[in-house]
Amino acid sequence: MTAAPLTGQRLNRVTDPMILAGQARYVDDIALTGMLHAAILRSPVAHARIMSFDAADALALDGVVAVLGPDDIARMTEPQPCTWLVPGQRITNVPLADTVVRHIGQPVGIVVAESRALAEDGADLVLVDYDGLPAVAAPEAALAADAPLLYPDLGGNTVAEAVFGTPPEDLERAFATAAHIVERRLEVPRVAPSPMETRGVVADFAPGTGELTVWTSNQGPHMTQQHLAHILRLRIDRIRVVQPHLGGSFGAKDHLYQDEALACLAAVHLRRPVKWIEDRTEHFTATKHGRGGVYHARLALDEDAAFTALDVRITADLGAFPSTVGTGPFQVTAMTSPGPYRYTAAGATLTGVVTNTTPTAAYRGYGQNESAWIRERLIDEAARELGIEAVELRRRNLIPASDMPYATPMHMLYDTGDYPELLHRAERLAAGARRERTGRVRRGIGIAANTEFTGLGPSGILQMLLADYNGWEQARVRIEPDGGATVFTGIADVGQGITTALTQLAADALGMPADAIVVKSGDTATSPMSLLTAAASRGLTVGGTPVIRACRKMRERLVRIAAARFDAAPGDVAFDGVSFRVGDASVALAELARDTWLGWNLPKGELPVLEETDVYDPANVTFAGSVHVAQVAVDLDTATARVEAYWVVHDSGVVVNPKIADGQIIGGIAQGLGGALLERITYAPDGTPLTTTFLDYLLPVSEDMPDIVIEHMHTPSSVTPEGMKGLGEGGTIPSTAAIGNAVADAVPEIAGHLLAAPLAPTVLHGLLAEAHLAR
Repeated sequence: MTAAPLTGQRLNRVTDPMILAGQARYVDDIALTGMLHAAILRSPVAHARIMSFDAADALALDGVVAVLGPDDIARMTEPQPCTWLVPGQRITNVPLADTVVRHIGQPVGIVVAESRALAEDGADLVLVDYDGLPAVAAPEAALAADAPLLYPDLGGNTVAEAVFGTPPEDLERAFATAAHIVERRLEVPRVAPSPMETRGVVADFAPGTGELTVWTSNQGPHMTQQHLAHILRLRIDRIRVVQPHLGGSFGAKDHLYQDEALACLAAVHLRRPVKWIEDRTEHFTATKHGRGGVYHARLALDEDAAFTALDVRITADLGAFPSTVGTGPFQVTAMTSPGPYRYTAAGATLTGVVTNTTPTAAYRGYGQNESAWIRERLIDEAARELGIEAVELRRRNLIPASDMPYATPMHMLYDTGDYPELLHRAERLAAGARRERTGRVRRGIGIAANTEFTGLGPSGILQMLLADYNGWEQARVRIEPDGGATVFTGIADVGQGITTALTQLAADALGMPADAIVVKSGDTATSPMSLLTAAASRGLTVGGTPVIRACRKMRERLVRIAAARFDAAPGDVAFDGVSFRVGDASVALAELARDTWLGWNLPKGELPVLEETDVYDPANVTFAGSVHVAQVAVDLDTATARVEAYWVVHDSGVVVNPKIADGQIIGGIAQGLGGALLERITYAPDGTPLTTTFLDYLLPVSEDMPDIVIEHMHTPSSVTPEGMKGLGEGGTIPSTAAIGNAVADAVPEIAGHLLAAPLAPTVLHGLLAEAHLAR
């Protein structure tokens, strides 16, 4: 009897019992004999030259073992390379520590001691003489003719420029013939990723073998291994990177940081284990921020309100220097700006600017939350100006299913999807939404439609975008001598449930029960090479396919070996997950596996090894689709907005585990809600950060979340063999825009000014006062 497929079932995560019982092992749980502790010396000023670095008093403190300053670090390391570059980019690598500091929180050294407290005490005793320089904290201000220069040798603060989509001259012709143009300046603020677990490293160097073992909260072990090898001048095969359990990432942990490399340097230098754990204030000032840009956008329409052209000019705040991913998120904003709509022309320009602030990098949605905010707010503004219902304007311009596959003016190829049907279902799902524009509590309905760029991996695309990267994924499956199965993947488990979903896929492909399968990842010594790992909603779309194919090859091989034992054809062999059978004859999988590993009773040509490997290089990325609808209440007296109800129709093709999928969508909406109403990293003009604790930086809590109703469509991808598309970022990408549109719908008197998130009470109160609606 064949068991029902696990794909499509709402299974609990296989890691839940361990995590919920507090038995998971995180970086800070690791304790090694003789382990030292590190504190990172950070700049207290936004822009200055370091004139001197005196560690004598720190080294005199009992328990302080070593202090490394900028000169020591420069002598022992190579700069860290940026991996996502644009042609002509003017900064392509970053030193671990510099004699010029360009943001508060920038590492300038490391103190290592017998305890964390002693390391911090030692750090307080290091005397660093800073010669202050003028600072600039906003990207538009950094472009001013008289702006302070972060890198005077460059002659300006622009370090990267790029053009996307329709050529500028063709774009201008499209706007010249438009019947109506809507133009706005929009902002998406910086946000702090704020995972439950901050970053951390434990590094152990073995002098006898010259091997460095690193336990890290980073979600990209192989990329970390390669960058450490370059920075520390070690052979790659002398570095092992292990990722224990992660308490969240949201993109913040998808690359190596300078302070993490400093902890590894200290371990190599001292020949002793070193631990460094980031505190929450460091997270706000040193962990790369997400988002952060200013966008001048135009939408052109013809007489029938059909979209004809879209133009987005992006001023990207890169912070003090380009992060590892550099302008990557802003490039994705440009490329995904058209969304699920048709245009005759669409183009974008990108200007990457350095400022005296913490660098920006990856964050959940990776540039797509920004493009959704730009596009969907602009569409609502166009509907308001034209006197057309926002949902009707979208309906007129959505790409029909009959046009799939669809090539956008940004040269993105949408594989499959039915966006009008998504909108239709969302309208039906949210039929009970309430709109009230009278009284002191207003209610509005906001809508946002989206395409989610998922499954980044095609080698051809990556060769154009990323330096020294691959996007293919490998998987290896091994049947153990006792009949169990071990699946090795390079996809990292960052709490998103990928271990469970891959277990389901492997169980179906092998024909074995899920509890007989173990999925292992996060260790460069055993995991297949993966440089992009779980980023960009690619875990199942790119990582799942080789698991399925390797497992199918393994099952075919087992059947072939069993058939030879029975002197039967493979087609005559039945397998129930435990035993192989032909008629009344049977052999247990455990017996067959043991005999194979021992080389007993093998048919000619079969090797005594039960391992299969598969490598998958997708032909293209996949595009998931969704429509989000939010009902928001705005209290005019308190100037607060509250999301009361939320509906989502989401299409990510074949859904492996709907329970995990729903969790991903709900969690993403929580982050989108935070971005819409609460979260914003702010700086004073001199570069001083003003949001450095959770007292200053507000996150949504459970009472802020509405009931969320989710409906799944299933339009299989034509790219992935199993029809899967990604969904890890689909909740957060359009939710900020949907909530912003709902606030604008509730209070149309201020709608034209709701162009910068978050729509916090201070913002709303000022706008309501200007509109004479506040008391």
